[in-house]
Amino acid sequence: MKLSITPQMRMEQKMKLAPRMIQAMEILQLPMLALQERIEQEINDNPVLEVSEEAEGPRETAEETPDAVDEKDLVVQEDENKAEDFERLESVDDDFREYLTRAAPMPSRRYDDDTDSKLDAMQNAAAPQCSLRDYLLEQWGLVSTTEAVRSAGRAIIDYIDNRGYLSVQLEQLYNKDKSDFTPDDLTEALRLVQQLEPTGVGARDVKECLLIQLASAGGGPDEYRFEKELVSQHLSELLENKLPEIAKGMNCSIDRLNEAIKRLAKFDISPGLTIGQDRNQVVRADIIIEPDDSTLGYSVRLADGGMPELRINSTYAKMAMNKGMDEETRKFLRNHIRSAQWIMEAIEQRRQTLLKVARTVVEHQKEFFEKGQLYLKALPMSKVAGEVGVHVATVSRAVAGKYVQSPQGILPLRGFFTGGAEDGNGNGVSWDAVKAKLQQIVDEEDKSDPLNDDELAKKLVEAGFAKIARRTVAKYRGLMNIPAAKYRRKF
Repeated sequence: MKLSITPQMRMEQKMKLAPRMIQAMEILQLPMLALQERIEQEINDNPVLEVSEEAEGPRETAEETPDAVDEKDLVVQEDENKAEDFERLESVDDDFREYLTRAAPMPSRRYDDDTDSKLDAMQNAAAPQCSLRDYLLEQWGLVSTTEAVRSAGRAIIDYIDNRGYLSVQLEQLYNKDKSDFTPDDLTEALRLVQQLEPTGVGARDVKECLLIQLASAGGGPDEYRFEKELVSQHLSELLENKLPEIAKGMNCSIDRLNEAIKRLAKFDISPGLTIGQDRNQVVRADIIIEPDDSTLGYSVRLADGGMPELRINSTYAKMAMNKGMDEETRKFLRNHIRSAQWIMEAIEQRRQTLLKVARTVVEHQKEFFEKGQLYLKALPMSKVAGEVGVHVATVSRAVAGKYVQSPQGILPLRGFFTGGAEDGNGNGVSWDAVKAKLQQIVDEEDKSDPLNDDELAKKLVEAGFAKIARRTVAKYRGLMNIPAAKYRRKF
């Protein structure tokens, strides 16, 4: 088979996005905080883009300034000491420097007494989080023991998961050919590791984790004697909520067991999660919805009060139109002016799209803002896209990462777009409303005789919802971390 390279011609159609469209989609998808960072980056990268600042008062013109320099020919008289002419030269130089300072698009150089926003941000930035492993190793370095036990402890810490449990069997950490410690060293190291903070770390199961915490709790050796016996002998029955069997085996009352369960509830069965947890993400509302006297009943506005107003530097704009300038300089300025126009148009387009989408959401979810979660309606994005007059993908990008400040609190904008079921009148009801009603039914049930999934489905029908299958009720009950009926029973 002979391979050869030959030229070919063919016609084909391809759909490509222009850089301007790509930039508009990126700007539309950014939340408020990210948009502010993007604008700051554009201002630093584009010399013709600047922040529009309103002047505190009208600027004085040359005719209104008493000290203005007369525009007359500079004539040096030979029969005088020329002092007046040199004063005029110095005044012209000062005025030209002042003009450059006013017209410069870039900020002037900072001095020692000025603050640097980037330096302040670095100084105020949070320190990197300490992982559980690093936290334990730091404590382990202060433990007084032999070198063999110290080495065994480091091996144990390497296999502690993020919940604080030892994830392997202790025997698996020993290799007689490679390890510089013995099985006895491992046992001693585990005992010492389990004395580190957070209390309960290094346990191999839930029972051991609780027993470690009970042993370290204050109040004397007899303070938690009943709880220790309950955990060590009847933990499996306790997890199955078999309180009558436990009461019979321990020869105690149900009330005594319930009291012990309340005391055990203050202990943490995942102690490792208290170290190195992810901090809550900072959320800033992009849209503010407030009740008013309009036809809609609510005002919708963007929370962009702190957003800078951008403009193109007039000096550079004139230079780009000046045919007397160097062609390379004009081309450089024209490219940056075009880029500045794109970013300003993309920001305005984002603003208009968000407002249209938010107003449409308020029109459909008005009852939710008035009455709460139970009145949230099913609202597909395709319906909003059709009413706004944009593509579904545009609505998806517009609501991504955006939050709404409303009478019901600060909520994600995407949360208003959900599927759902129908109520008794045939109106669409969001699945979130179904879940809220399900939670309300469970909260109000008789805990001595809790409702099973079939009974929960019947209660939803009685509340006005269309018939929902039992498996659907079980699915949403699991998503809401609501236990099954036998685990919700109170004795």
